[in-house]
Amino acid sequence: MSYFPAPEEFHLGPDRYLEQIRKIRATVSIPVIASLNGMTDSGWLSYAKLMQDAGAHALELNVYRIAADPNIPGTAIDHDVENILRTVRRGLGIPVAMKVGPFFSSFANVARQLDDLGVDGLVLFNRFYQPDIDVELLEPVPALQLSDSSDLLLRLRWLAILSGRVRCSLAATGGVHTPIDLVKAIMAGANAVQIVSSILRHGPRQITALKQGLAEWMEKHEYESVAQMTGAV
Repeated sequence: MSYFPAPEEFHLGPDRYLEQIRKIRATVSIPVIASLNGMTDSGWLSYAKLMQDAGAHALELNVYRIAADPNIPGTAIDHDVENILRTVRRGLGIPVAMKVGPFFSSFANVARQLDDLGVDGLVLFNRFYQPDIDVELLEPVPALQLSDSSDLLLRLRWLAILSGRVRCSLAATGGVHTPIDLVKAIMAGANAVQIVSSILRHGPRQITALKQGLAEWMEKHEYESVAQMTGAV
């Protein structure tokens, strides 16, 4: 785990993150969705409650787990993910989404189990750190790269597979950079998209550009609403 940033390298620790939620909630008129990654049941639940108390309208559980232990079967990983949701939902009164990775033996089954447990949304997919190797120093080095439109293809596949088969909302994250990417995600079944890399490259105005591009495409193709497009392909 040595290639992960040290705790002191993060710009926001837990206390400052909670203060950020309070400040953002007081500043903006749109919903504020907090993001949480944890390790233990008590940690997941205690910080989830703190984020709710800080004013978050909803919570995204950012499930980031590398299944590297050969003694732990895939079913145990599935159950751990489900247990995280059970634990947090029992203690919260706000909507809860789960951001997960694609590396399950049967992701469709995992998605259905989470849906049956009452998850409000599934966010597809987490992008895992993939360290490179320094062949001179013989050690791993961080190699985090921003996404591009090619990353969207995996998301489109699973959005289409799950669309209409689960009751929860579906969100795409990873690979949305252009208005056409946005169109594809919606048509595959996305109720929402998350955009990070594109904003890091172009700034917050990219959100406006994507929305305008989507509106122009819809007008050109005679779509009256996003709902009419959702899951159309």
